[in-house]
Amino acid sequence: MSFIDQIDPEVLHALDTYPAERYTAVGEDPPLARRMTEEINREMRANLPPTDVEITEMTIPGPDCDIPLAIYQPPAPSPRGGLLWFHGGGYIVGVERDDARCIEFAEFIGCTVVSVGYRLAPEATYRESIADAFAALNWLVDQAPELGIDRSRVAIGGGSAGGGLAAGLAHYNRDNRGPELAFQLLIYPMIDDTHDSPSGRADTCPTIWNRDVSFKAWKMYLGDEYGTDNVSPYAAAARATDLSGLPPALVTVGAMDLFRDENIDYAQRLMAAGIPTDLQVFAGMFHGAEMAAPDAAASRQMRLGYLTTLKRAIG
Repeated sequence: MSFIDQIDPEVLHALDTYPAERYTAVGEDPPLARRMTEEINREMRANLPPTDVEITEMTIPGPDCDIPLAIYQPPAPSPRGGLLWFHGGGYIVGVERDDARCIEFAEFIGCTVVSVGYRLAPEATYRESIADAFAALNWLVDQAPELGIDRSRVAIGGGSAGGGLAAGLAHYNRDNRGPELAFQLLIYPMIDDTHDSPSGRADTCPTIWNRDVSFKAWKMYLGDEYGTDNVSPYAAAARATDLSGLPPALVTVGAMDLFRDENIDYAQRLMAAGIPTDLQVFAGMFHGAEMAAPDAAASRQMRLGYLTTLKRAIG
């Protein structure tokens, strides 16, 4: 059975959400890929329904540069849960204004969402991205009273590359004795630079995240560690040998996702290390399908799965 034949019919049309040229540009011309992505994101933001969530943009001091943030405050009583969110984009594209996701989190859970504009490859490597992530986490916890956040209900999370950054941050935060975390939300996280698995080796269509562009992105993100045995777990969490002491987790992925097998393996290893972990795998869903085809039944089911799990953790 072909790849296309295994896609849920209700999300099949969403394979054309992004042009193949965008993925080519991610690996070969990141500035062009960013312009294309931002144009698509502006259109998506313009089509979102009205919301009572208040959105504020600001910058905070980082380790050696300012870090852009977008803060999403729901009309919910405080103190409330807090989610530090990292956008997707293969570590190459994307900005802190991730409205479709962050508004939904704020509305459904009643939590404050702080979305981080971390530094991107190839101008930066994972070292700068993880430093930005850790600085943003410490800022959120320090500013919790002003943000209306309960420090005991702080989660980190992200989708795709953002999920990978959140997974890496969980390790970095543990090793550097950072703030206590209530949860990590890993939505089809990009965590394995080898893709050495059946799903990682599968051929996929050029209009979704695929093996070829993923390797190009990893090469830029890892810098001089790419292709070696010394890749840091802060960059690729699947490389970690010690998963103890991490916060509870949800790992969710589509069955037709390039990252399926590495995500399932990571969730199983978290469980084996004694970390309370939920694993959700959705048939017929490709990478990012629940956002590309938001009204499909499988998309609603997938989003409801991670929304309700996060609400249970920090709501």
